[in-house]
Amino acid sequence: MSKIIITGGSGFIGTNLIDNFLKKGSAILSLDMFEPKKTEHIPFFRKIDICNYYELESAILDFTPDYVIHLAARTDLNGKTLEDYNANILGVENLIKVLKKVETLKRVIFTSSMYVCNPGYIPDGDNDYHSHTVYGESKVLTEKIIKESDPEYCWSIIRPTSIWGPYFGEPYNLFFNIVLSRKYFHMGDKACSKTYGYIDNTIYQIESILTANEEIVNKKVFYLGDYIPYNITEWANEIASEAGFKIPRIPYFLFKCGGLFGDFVKLFGVKFPMTSFRLKNMTTDNIHNLEPIREIAPNLPVERAEGVKRTIKWIKN
Repeated sequence: MSKIIITGGSGFIGTNLIDNFLKKGSAILSLDMFEPKKTEHIPFFRKIDICNYYELESAILDFTPDYVIHLAARTDLNGKTLEDYNANILGVENLIKVLKKVETLKRVIFTSSMYVCNPGYIPDGDNDYHSHTVYGESKVLTEKIIKESDPEYCWSIIRPTSIWGPYFGEPYNLFFNIVLSRKYFHMGDKACSKTYGYIDNTIYQIESILTANEEIVNKKVFYLGDYIPYNITEWANEIASEAGFKIPRIPYFLFKCGGLFGDFVKLFGVKFPMTSFRLKNMTTDNIHNLEPIREIAPNLPVERAEGVKRTIKWIKN
């Protein structure tokens, strides 16, 4: 029976990871500032701020884990300065210091973000950064701290792409919310493709990193997502069809006008579904190289259409 610590266990990916490992008989400790999303996870939960070194040290050394999956972070894009994302910087510094004291430790997975690079930017190797937003900049620092400390145990860094599915919240659920509230419209003939990942497939990929041969995963960086890029128009149609309606198509120039209007009202603190920033994200191809993770996790368990059905069922319930 493995002993696994999951930091950020009350979050979207953490909640699904805990469900997965509990089914397999692992002993779990979830460390998070917030209560679990599922009451069944409360017995395994300990309220911890990873920026508090002594709280973190006490929790980890008491549990003596075999594996650690570090998910805890601030992930929204609303922060203005790096200090706003201190959990991503000081938090990982604290964790690395504590884990040096854990003699039972076999392997650690640290979570970064695809936003260490701008959408559409293809990095030339794992150390080529072109950060997107202050959040992305904080994750660049996260990665650099890990690589410079170069822990002696086996470690990997994961960069989840846009992951979706049951228990997702902001910003992961934004696309579903827009489509299901019928605020999404096809932008004329424009369509783009992006790397997204259904949550069960992401869990399978994370577990594969934990169980792969050390030489394959040690000190490596992996993007996580489904292997076939999503055509956004097709995916939106699948979501709408499952919900029982069709998506209308309107001229692209109206979206540009909506984006400019959203930029304007944002100056006065008013939220609008469209901004120029969001429009650029929606129309820029963003396809990541998933071959490294595909080599160790070749057979994703859930097709996209099935994931849509499960997610809409969860939303309705």
